[in-house]
Amino acid sequence: MDNNTPRFAIVLSGCGVFDGSEIHEAVCTMLAVDQCGCEYQCFAPNTWQARTIDHFTGHAVAIAGDEDNRNVLAESARIARGNVKDLSEFKATEYDAIVFPGGFGAALNLSDFAVKGAECDVNVEVKRALEESYQHGIVIGAMCIAPTVIARVLGKKGIKITVGNDKKVATGVEKMGAEHQNCSATEVCVDSENKIVTTPCYMLATSLKEIAEGTRNLVDEMLELIDY
Repeated sequence: MDNNTPRFAIVLSGCGVFDGSEIHEAVCTMLAVDQCGCEYQCFAPNTWQARTIDHFTGHAVAIAGDEDNRNVLAESARIARGNVKDLSEFKATEYDAIVFPGGFGAALNLSDFAVKGAECDVNVEVKRALEESYQHGIVIGAMCIAPTVIARVLGKKGIKITVGNDKKVATGVEKMGAEHQNCSATEVCVDSENKIVTTPCYMLATSLKEIAEGTRNLVDEMLELIDY
């Protein structure tokens, strides 16, 4: 590909909806980027998961500090087929866009929004990546619960995002300074001024085809905001 090919950084938070990245959303994001003729590189923070869930039983089998808990970067490598980099290596100047699939990992590992709500802390490398991306004007995308991470870091910039129509989460988003816009499962909220694009995905979606449509809509809208 030539130097004009848009490059996406895809930030993962583990592997599995209950303790990491939502796999359907992550894979559909990669597919949408690839179908648009763009390049992507997966990243993940090199940190321990807040908890590890048995996805068959739904029960926690380990929590932070346990010897058999799992590493976010190592788990993300499962989705990326090994082609994933430590988020500390991310440089905004090398990419045109950065996108965060959802899954509880966004609210447990990238941040602790699931525990602290609007008072949540954000992983230091995630915070740096978002701040540098915003500063350099690259397009930021997020889906499902992941927009809450964007709101915590950039909410005071007056950004507009969506997590669907969940009133409790929307209230948390607004407490962090961001404006919330209600959207359906496959609709996209576009904040052109701040170059931020978000979509609800599994906050509302009930099928894989809706995830595929929503993520493609997200990537299409992100491409519209990239400065060539």
